[in-house]
Amino acid sequence: MENKRIVTGDRPTGRLHIGHYFGSLVNRVKLQDKYETYILVADVQALTDNFNNPEKVRKNVRELVIDYLSCGIDPKKSTIYIQSMIPETAELTVFYSNLVTIARLQRNPTVKTEIAQKKELFGESVTYGFLGYPVSQAADITVLDGEIVPAGEDQEPLIEQCREIVRKFNSIYGEVLKEPQIYLSENKRIKGLDGNDKMGKSLGNAIYISDSPEEITKKIMGAVTDPARIKKDDPGNPDICMVSYYHKLFSSEDECKTICEECKAGKRGCVACKKQLAKNTIEFLRPMREKREYLEAHPEIVDEILKEGTAKAKKEAEKTMKKVKKAMKLGY
Repeated sequence: MENKRIVTGDRPTGRLHIGHYFGSLVNRVKLQDKYETYILVADVQALTDNFNNPEKVRKNVRELVIDYLSCGIDPKKSTIYIQSMIPETAELTVFYSNLVTIARLQRNPTVKTEIAQKKELFGESVTYGFLGYPVSQAADITVLDGEIVPAGEDQEPLIEQCREIVRKFNSIYGEVLKEPQIYLSENKRIKGLDGNDKMGKSLGNAIYISDSPEEITKKIMGAVTDPARIKKDDPGNPDICMVSYYHKLFSSEDECKTICEECKAGKRGCVACKKQLAKNTIEFLRPMREKREYLEAHPEIVDEILKEGTAKAKKEAEKTMKKVKKAMKLGY
């Protein structure tokens, strides 16, 4: 294991779908064998756009952790902790807020995109908490001396802002903080069953890790196929078919080759193709679903993992804040 620390995490805003699995979770499972890994459940950040529904956030904390564990995150290798239980993060956020201008936050491309997406919630009145969440995120990373942050390309502006904050802090108070590096995922974003580039609950186009076999089958049977293919024996175009797209995720290479050839020759109908995909998807997700069901039936396991993980993270955060306060002449 390399002597470097990863800090990463997610907002608890709902169940994780296969887009999350093939995107961030596969990487985290691999990286936990290589680096010291901390994974935060960002419940405070979730409140920036769910401030009027705290019960939803609280419920989703458990759902998120269960999904993590079901997908292969090992609490013996990765420390899972709750953001709101680390008061040092909030304290560091306050200090950082003096180093970042409102104009700089408003220019952040990721923030601009998310504000546009949340216009129905905020209207023209964006809250300070939402606008400033990149500052809080910088505190999340640096309070644990994070050196590597696994993330997608859309998160690059946030990590760069974190790096700017670290440089500004160190230029004033001395070389106290580590400047993190982004670890870009090689995996591409998974499209929705409807062909949309984004997969999500609000779009109704996602397969969730927790979905039952019946739910998976129903969703796949409604997936978008080649619109020009009317009859079963019409030649199809697998390149524009979402069923073919998903076969590449859940079926073997030989199966994909056969399916593609038969589709183009009009020898395989869409119904048969979808049924095979549903069968393969159910089998692929079965171990995760079974582990999820076990953890749901044993909540004490999840509670203990969070208790131990949060206690460990807090000790590391306390060490960082001791250095920060000393540098800032606040070590009374």
